[in-house]
Amino acid sequence: MLPDYISKSTPNPTSNRAPWFANTAPTYAGIFLWIVFYKGLAEGTIDRAPLSICLLALAAAGLLCYALYYYVPGMLGMKTGYPLYVVGSSTFGTAGGYLMPGLLMGLLQLGWFAVGTFISAQFILQALGMDSKPGSAAFWVVCIAWGYVMGFIGVKGIQYVAKVSTFLNFIPLLVLAIVLFQTSGGISQHVVKTPDTFLAVTIIIQSVIGFFATAGAAGVDFGMNSRNENDVKMGGLVGIAGAVMIAGGLPLLSVAGAKALNPGITGSSYDAVISAIGGPLASGMFLIFALASIVPACFCAFIAGNSFTTMIPGVPRMSSTMAGVTLAIVLAGTGMAGDLGGFFGIVGASFGPIVGAMVADYYLSGQKWSGPREGVSIPGYVAWAAGFIVGILPSLPVSDTVKMYSQPAAIYSFITGLVVYAALAKMGMEPKVVPMNNAKAKAA
Repeated sequence: MLPDYISKSTPNPTSNRAPWFANTAPTYAGIFLWIVFYKGLAEGTIDRAPLSICLLALAAAGLLCYALYYYVPGMLGMKTGYPLYVVGSSTFGTAGGYLMPGLLMGLLQLGWFAVGTFISAQFILQALGMDSKPGSAAFWVVCIAWGYVMGFIGVKGIQYVAKVSTFLNFIPLLVLAIVLFQTSGGISQHVVKTPDTFLAVTIIIQSVIGFFATAGAAGVDFGMNSRNENDVKMGGLVGIAGAVMIAGGLPLLSVAGAKALNPGITGSSYDAVISAIGGPLASGMFLIFALASIVPACFCAFIAGNSFTTMIPGVPRMSSTMAGVTLAIVLAGTGMAGDLGGFFGIVGASFGPIVGAMVADYYLSGQKWSGPREGVSIPGYVAWAAGFIVGILPSLPVSDTVKMYSQPAAIYSFITGLVVYAALAKMGMEPKVVPMNNAKAKAA
């Protein structure tokens, strides 16, 4: 028998679908316009390579996100009409799907929620001229207030957030343009201080893909709202590859220009540039970026709630979501959520092999969804374990040389997951397919 999360799922009919410019592209663009993506993108990159090389690396990262992490999940969603949780049961099994990608997606969304809460609290306090140090009383108050309010809206009022999400995308885009205008005079004066082109390129690729990994897997959910293959392609090329260049390129140029005009700026984070602008304009920008973080925060809580409710239906949605939000608040308030590079690495290591295994499954099945497979899929889980080890290699106590050449780890973890799954599947280790009822099979 199929578990409820599969048996009770119904394909999204074509009548409910819309063009790429009405759903996939603006939603993905909004993800990249979240300041979490580009806040630290210039750190360790523009001081090591010319801006032209950094921008080329950014373009390559966007195309890799599209080609490796998004395209196949998007096609699976479009062809089946089913969400990620159901589609993933082919690669990881009907029982294995509970954990991957099911509960793992929810847990990582809580991690994103913690990161967003951390940065929003910092920006709100900086705008008010107060101590923004993690662990301070003011920081805890803002984290608690922000976290529980956004979590509640994610459960009860996500439909209202969705209605204004496209409009709110333009707020950070406008600020990015203003900051670029303020700093453009120094771009031509940018100097590479510690040349290391290889390291700069790999840091950019790893940062972009690590940030995008879970959103790439969620391409299944975007694809189920696409009408045809062209919608899948255009939604990804514009909303992912194009958005990466804009949301990542403008901050890189701005930080380079600001540091050339003001050598006193310490560090290369985007918020350091805003602080250097100073005055009411800087305070207003910090508040605007906090306001623009409302949509990502609510959607993180919403997706986490979906995961827990689908996989653990016996626990009320509000209870499971708020329990997760409480954990996220603790991670934010203590400052543990502030390590963006480390978190991006964990995300890439976790979902790189998941998507890699799904890609292998898709092509081995003749570019279609084979249907749910019985129990726990050994190829899926072994592929994930092998890919995860490869993905976290830079975080382990290894030599600097190993750390350097094991990047971009998110790419290597994807490749590992793909190769291991394909090899084990060819050895006949995939579980048998469990038939779905005729109506759903026909729809799929």
